[in-house]
Amino acid sequence: MSLKSLNTPAALIDVPRMVRNIDRMQQRMNALGVGFRPHVKTTKCQQVADAQIAAGAQGITVSTLKEAEQFYAAGIRDIVYAVGMAPSKLTQALALRRQGCDLKIVADSVECAEAITAFGLEHDEVFEVWIEVDVDGHRSGIAPEDDMLIAVGKVLQAGGMHVGGVLAHAGSSYEYDTHEALVRVAEQERSCCVRAAERLRGEGMPCDAVSIGSTPTALAAEHLEGVTEVRAGVYVMFDLVMHNVGVSETSDIALSVLTTVIGHQEEKGWAIVDAGWMAMSRDRGTQRQKRDFGYGLVCSENGEVRSDYVISGANQEHGILSRTGEPDREIARRFPIGTRLRILPNHACATGAQHPVYQALAGDGTIEAWPRFYGW
Repeated sequence: MSLKSLNTPAALIDVPRMVRNIDRMQQRMNALGVGFRPHVKTTKCQQVADAQIAAGAQGITVSTLKEAEQFYAAGIRDIVYAVGMAPSKLTQALALRRQGCDLKIVADSVECAEAITAFGLEHDEVFEVWIEVDVDGHRSGIAPEDDMLIAVGKVLQAGGMHVGGVLAHAGSSYEYDTHEALVRVAEQERSCCVRAAERLRGEGMPCDAVSIGSTPTALAAEHLEGVTEVRAGVYVMFDLVMHNVGVSETSDIALSVLTTVIGHQEEKGWAIVDAGWMAMSRDRGTQRQKRDFGYGLVCSENGEVRSDYVISGANQEHGILSRTGEPDREIARRFPIGTRLRILPNHACATGAQHPVYQALAGDGTIEAWPRFYGW
């Protein structure tokens, strides 16, 4: 297959860019002396995960047990399910462990720890549990100095479970756009998670793993003393949110959506394309950042950025392409019907989720279909 043969809309992966992104992150983790466990939720694609493992990644991070099942079936054994464990999903987790998967699960409350312990005792299973640490008030986890941290560990230990480590995600890093701010957040993430591990060890719990990470902090951290591994996901594709944060250029973004111009509203300065929100997603992650890219940044079919043009609006199967600032009254001449374009996404994870398959574009112009999977 070739680019010209593809129907639109289609999700394209620029394989040379992807490989460059993988190598950049892996080399940085090697230089910092820590293991790297990529978060595969960004692409949910076996070929991409294989490339990450081949580059040196040690295990993977997943956001659903369906991902764990799929990647374990494909031969990846070392998996962290980095979402608080719902008691109703323990049967699914147990099945994976009984098959031989080295699955680590997460708790961040006494109630969750009690449910894991009760289920483990009932089924004669020693779950490896990592305790989630809140390093920035972003989402989940226990503050490193909170008494609940020790309480959770003691419930797990008393019930015979293995307190395998601590885990944190500095999601607030997405809110910044200077290197200095990202360095500060990265150090906060590191120091808070290391402190939590030290407190647990002080109470007699092994807590071998100290796992942190987000793409911005992974790329900004100046040192990772006390950390055993880093997790990051969107780095493999990058996107416009990461571009605004300041950790990538548009030339690093490996995921785009191929689309075709299907009409015009010349008096409004619009071209209409066949990539609406079903192809791009509804994610408007750049809306509150220093530059709003609408639903995506327009590029030519060969990937050259048209920096003044964005997808400014979207319906289900229609995208509105327009120029930022003054309307382009010559837009029909500039983008005739049938013109094929690529759109760089706001959020690679969300845009990828709209497509059942990626079209992987190699450096020689050939294309291979890489399936993507869904579900929980």
